[in-house]
Amino acid sequence: MIYNSSMQAVRETKYTQAIIDVLAELGHGTNSDIATKLRESYPDVSDTTVHRATTRLAERGQISVGPRDIDGSLRYDANTEPHDHFICTGCRGIRDIDIAKEIMPIVQEALGGCGVDGRLEIKGLCIHCNERRAK
Repeated sequence: MIYNSSMQAVRETKYTQAIIDVLAELGHGTNSDIATKLRESYPDVSDTTVHRATTRLAERGQISVGPRDIDGSLRYDANTEPHDHFICTGCRGIRDIDIAKEIMPIVQEALGGCGVDGRLEIKGLCIHCNERRAK
């Protein structure tokens, strides 16, 4: 049994750890990405089950909600520590980066001293997509 910070029992299914493991392998993924990979071991798992489990895992802080996919789908992140993201607009890949400490003072200065916080999402073309485009 798993307990939350208030020592209340929280629901654990046979898919919970499998979803955490799949997301750790993927790094980031939508419910569809997770379900597709999970079906390699659990062919009968439903999309609804994956959706409910990822929602619970995110609420408990065992996974985090990442930037939305280009099509607007929720994307989950195996990394639960605060961090920024680079999102490739070509291949839709996503990478964890940590640049807020360096960038936020520049943004604040550009805004005339306004206080800013939060995490950053940078979009562009990854090196592989840049190389393909150059050919």
